[in-house]
Amino acid sequence: MRLNRSRTSSNVEDRRSGRSGLGRGGSLGIGGIVLALVAMYFGVDPNVVLNLVDGPASTTSGSTVAPDDPQGQFVAKVLGDTEETWRSIFATQTNGQYPEPRLVLYRGATSTACGMGQAAMGPFYCPADQRVYLDLAFFDEMQRRLNAPGDFAQAYVIAHEVGHHVQNVLGIFEKHAAERQQPDRARANAVSVRMELQADCYAGVWAHHAQAQRAVLEPGDVEEALAAASAVGDDTLQRKAQGHVVPDAFTHGSAAQRMRWFQRGLDSGQLRDCDTFAAGG
Repeated sequence: MRLNRSRTSSNVEDRRSGRSGLGRGGSLGIGGIVLALVAMYFGVDPNVVLNLVDGPASTTSGSTVAPDDPQGQFVAKVLGDTEETWRSIFATQTNGQYPEPRLVLYRGATSTACGMGQAAMGPFYCPADQRVYLDLAFFDEMQRRLNAPGDFAQAYVIAHEVGHHVQNVLGIFEKHAAERQQPDRARANAVSVRMELQADCYAGVWAHHAQAQRAVLEPGDVEEALAAASAVGDDTLQRKAQGHVVPDAFTHGSAAQRMRWFQRGLDSGQLRDCDTFAAGG
């Protein structure tokens, strides 16, 4: 991935200097954390993998400037590129302004306006404070355990979470909030899948325009993103975690769906082509 023409975002809040515990259960180890992370974030009951993931003991906040380590700088560059891209997209496709989200780097656990965030939740977006939360250990495990290596695979994850911010700004979160909270879990999960697939499509829309404006893609980058989308498909993760697939429990979409919607956004570059709620699959 080429980021030499992308600016570094100033909207990165680095909380990694603090040390956060994992509660009364003690340290789970990176493997255990990531297995629970994958389970919780991508729609599998984490108790399939772990008997218990305890709450965090403490958290601290840190600098609000861009970090100076290579991984942190990469994240800040990708975030900066999404800011430039979505500002342009909003101006041309919505006649509106794009309010930039913040991205919080943390280790283990941190407080959010949506409650206590944990690494076991995976990368996530909190609409209440308009922040993306990311524990960089997830990127290491994408490569080592999910077989989804590459810098553009990591950029896809960030762009997906930024896609949720776009949904929030456009009112899509609010529009579908009641449907996602209904007691019929299968129906609520189906709405969640549509939300997640749309965020995948928006990640593709970002990549389309970033490539057109700044030539960010290198050979193999799209394949990296598609491999990551496949690796985090609900069916892929359920099969690994529990040996079988339960479609009614999907919350993010199958591997095929996630790849298809990212590719659709990448090919089109148009927000209107990411209406997963009107689509059949």
